[in-house]
Amino acid sequence: MNPSVVEAAPPAAEPVVRRPSLAGRTRAGLDAALAEIGVPEKERRMRVGQLWNWIYHYGVRDFQEMTTIGKGLRAQLAEHFSLDLPEVTAEQVSSDGTRKWLLRMAPTGPRDRGAEIECVYIPEVDRGTLCVSSQVGCTLTCTFCHTGTQRLVRNLTTEEIVTQLMVARDRLGDFPNRSAPDGAFVPNDGGRFVSNIVFMGMGEPLYNFDGVRDAIGVITDDQGLSLGRRRITVSTSGVVPQIGPLGDEMGTMLAISLHAVRDDLRNELVPLNRKYPIKDLLDACRNYPGLSNAKRITFEYVMLKGVNDSDAEARELVRLLKGIPAKINLIPFNPWPGTKYECSDWERIERFSEIVFRAGYASPVRTPRGRDILAACGQLKSETEKLSARARLMLEQGEVDAAAAAH
Repeated sequence: MNPSVVEAAPPAAEPVVRRPSLAGRTRAGLDAALAEIGVPEKERRMRVGQLWNWIYHYGVRDFQEMTTIGKGLRAQLAEHFSLDLPEVTAEQVSSDGTRKWLLRMAPTGPRDRGAEIECVYIPEVDRGTLCVSSQVGCTLTCTFCHTGTQRLVRNLTTEEIVTQLMVARDRLGDFPNRSAPDGAFVPNDGGRFVSNIVFMGMGEPLYNFDGVRDAIGVITDDQGLSLGRRRITVSTSGVVPQIGPLGDEMGTMLAISLHAVRDDLRNELVPLNRKYPIKDLLDACRNYPGLSNAKRITFEYVMLKGVNDSDAEARELVRLLKGIPAKINLIPFNPWPGTKYECSDWERIERFSEIVFRAGYASPVRTPRGRDILAACGQLKSETEKLSARARLMLEQGEVDAAAAAH
């Protein structure tokens, strides 16, 4: 399968402020919406439960399909609210099946065209992983990461995080009893295509703590989207004060973007290290609530040629992580236009992995996915709409390389 771009409808010339959507809201948010249109308090809990089931379990997009709710209330809801999801303005499909969606959020005012973010779906034999974003842009400026070259615009709301999963399920035909949209990639083995979520898209999740926490509450509710907390991984570059609260309040799996074993190098690669150095970060990891061999921390380590990939650094990594139940995820560097880094040679990655493995740590090498559509780790940047006509043609012909597909 050649990589391809599927364009959605062009944006309207004049942005229109739509009716507020109920999709992505918490139970408290749905209750507030019902109160707004005059539903009595004693009735609202039942109505929230009904809305929750229709929106999150069945994924309906029309209030008239909510047959357990009276016609009068359905009409009221439709008059004041919508069930709109973010607009898919572009969909790119990699040669390996990875899909990247450019999503435009609902405008917040007459001059707002809506913030844009990217999320990525990665199909595998035993799972389907959705990589979601938590911010528009990023504030951390990690030097090896393409997303870090895009300035931070704002945090995503709880609704905007939740609806990334809803868009994915909609595009993949993954809601029960609903016809898949045209072009949907529907599973043929009866399995759910989105089984895991990683907060590894645009932004630093722990700098949007409340939004991420509340979104995880919606996503894991067993009456709706119903993903287990151990199927959700929150990745952080090392916001130390929020690591403990993450475990206490969200209970998800934790991933640490480590990438270096010395403070001087990590200060360059991950500038946040100047505020929270390696020792403080690893102390927070050792105290992560629920940490055990059954709930290990994943340490992400991008392999940069001649920068952080020596045998000595592999041995130091093992020493640093001693006593922490951990998995070390080695990530071949994914190139992007303008980067100064190169990916380590495969033989060097294998040697590094062998040293770590012999010390007793699982050290899988992450298979690069979606490189040809800039959907791989560290490549996301919400400017896909600026792909040139030449780059689009090359995508269709399967000839894209990182330079030709420059955002």
